[in-house]
Amino acid sequence: MRTVPVPGGPAIAVHDLGGSGPDVFLAHAAGFHGRAWEPVARRLADRFHCIAYDVRGHGDSVVEGDPADGWDWATLARDALAVVDALGLDRPLGLAHSSGATALLLAEAARPGTFSALYCFEPIGPPTDDDYPPMPDRPMAVGARRRRAAFASREEAEATYGAKPPLSALSPEGLHAYVEHGFADAEDGSVRLKCRPEHEAHMYEYGFAHDVRRRLGDVRCPVVLARGDASVAVPAGVLEAWAERLPNGRVDVLPGVGHLAPLEDPDLVAQAVATAFGRL
Repeated sequence: MRTVPVPGGPAIAVHDLGGSGPDVFLAHAAGFHGRAWEPVARRLADRFHCIAYDVRGHGDSVVEGDPADGWDWATLARDALAVVDALGLDRPLGLAHSSGATALLLAEAARPGTFSALYCFEPIGPPTDDDYPPMPDRPMAVGARRRRAAFASREEAEATYGAKPPLSALSPEGLHAYVEHGFADAEDGSVRLKCRPEHEAHMYEYGFAHDVRRRLGDVRCPVVLARGDASVAVPAGVLEAWAERLPNGRVDVLPGVGHLAPLEDPDLVAQAVATAFGRL
């Protein structure tokens, strides 16, 4: 792991997940971390070099104080651009999930040509072109604040998560990657979530408080907008409407998976990504 500075923000943790070939820059979903991409990255290693980062307030990109101080999804896009620049990446491919997918779309819209192509699994955005305020009472934000933050061990956390939705849908490999690197060791021998519940809730509050839908016409690189056919997070028709606004966009529907597909079925996702990027 290495860290890179971002303007006005924390040091952002970056993880080289290995592989050889064109660079792929990976952005994770809210509440997760960059190394949650490890199962997918292992399956792409013979064709691509995968580099993931921890979004501020997640994983090892530690944020102190109130996350509301200068932290919205436009900030996440600027962070992504800063990390690409610090690593000296030249028009990498982008692979991203949920809020991470939105961040990379916003980043490319702000600076066209940053990415050579994007594969965005279920980006999140407002349902209309209207301006939306942050929504502290969104059900996902309320639920995140109630999340259990500490367990006696990673083994207990993994067993607990694996027994109930939504994380029970994860593959054993995906669940292990999330838990292994998503908790920090406490002095008393227990483990605590690296992404504090209030930080995850903050992400959900700002899920519609950005202009990605209006900015899609500024995204010039080829884009695949993917969704799972079992997902309830992004209903059918939403991404199709987004794709019509993209200069070079299409929709990919993955069978039998939901919103957490990169951790549910890394074989399926890696194959879809390799096929999409292989067409370039």
